[in-house]
Amino acid sequence: MLEQLSEFFSWSWFLPETFKTYEWENPILLNLIWIIPLLMVIRKFIKFLKNPVLELSLPKRAKQNNPWTYLRLLPTGFFLLALGMIIIALARPQRSNERVEQYTEGIDIMLVMDISESMDLQDFTPNRLEAAKATAIDFINGRMGDRIGMVVFAGEAYSLAPLTNDYKLLTDLISEISFDMMEAKGTAIGSAIAAGTNRMKEAESVSKVMILLSDGESNAGNVDPMFAAQLASALGIKIYTIAVGKDGMVPYGTDFFGRPQMVESYLDETTLREIAKSTEAEFFRASDGNALQNIFDQIDIMEKTEVEENRYRETTDYYRVYLFWGILLFFFWMTMKSSFLNNFLLD
Repeated sequence: MLEQLSEFFSWSWFLPETFKTYEWENPILLNLIWIIPLLMVIRKFIKFLKNPVLELSLPKRAKQNNPWTYLRLLPTGFFLLALGMIIIALARPQRSNERVEQYTEGIDIMLVMDISESMDLQDFTPNRLEAAKATAIDFINGRMGDRIGMVVFAGEAYSLAPLTNDYKLLTDLISEISFDMMEAKGTAIGSAIAAGTNRMKEAESVSKVMILLSDGESNAGNVDPMFAAQLASALGIKIYTIAVGKDGMVPYGTDFFGRPQMVESYLDETTLREIAKSTEAEFFRASDGNALQNIFDQIDIMEKTEVEENRYRETTDYYRVYLFWGILLFFFWMTMKSSFLNNFLLD
């Protein structure tokens, strides 16, 4: 109790910086502060009306101001300060601290990315693979509470990262993806789906999603893509498929004179469409980097993480400090008003 009372005796309660930090429960009552100067004017006016004016001839020495006479203002000063403190207390200064608790019901997402040689074609900037990596990293950084994993594939599939909430580790691994990670040539879509399914089969999340990016037909691996998709569907996994690239002639490198070389590109949309349809997901076609970004944005909207948010507002009142000072100053005023000191100063 004594420690709490000792805190009241601090100049910090009356600094402008302190008042700026307050929220006021009854801010309209702060307008009562204008009563203080109004009372001073009324008191001065009444005193002027009551005191008769009588001109006297006094010696020069009597006209000189005596500083002790200003002590007669002390009782009035204490009364006005007490009134100000009480008004501040009535306005009820407070500080609030809002605490937010979030509960997320995340989903499991497996990114399955083609890193075959055809992903080196340059109809994307700087090529298909780098554009896909950058978009995947942006997608990961935009998620919250989800577990995300990564599978890369060419002629065979390789699980790069299990389902994890460590987005920093995941984005670092994606940044290091390169064409020389796989020796086997070709595009083994079925093996890639099987590898992703194997990683997700024991997950207990409500929603399981696989995002498959590829730019070619399945021409490698020993697992049929449709069989792998049906197995994934049986385990409750939806596979969104994205065909990356353009059909026809696309740029790839330069010739001796620095001119772009054109090569033939072929996309097998049929298989990718059937994979998405069999798992009740959607197929997308990305012809450039902007389209790829928009596709990931659409998937982000369709597969939203549920976030439950609870807010707790903790409010601390500080009116007791100013009420204490108001009562204390009021007692000082009563004491001085009733003492001989006040009468002596007024004489």
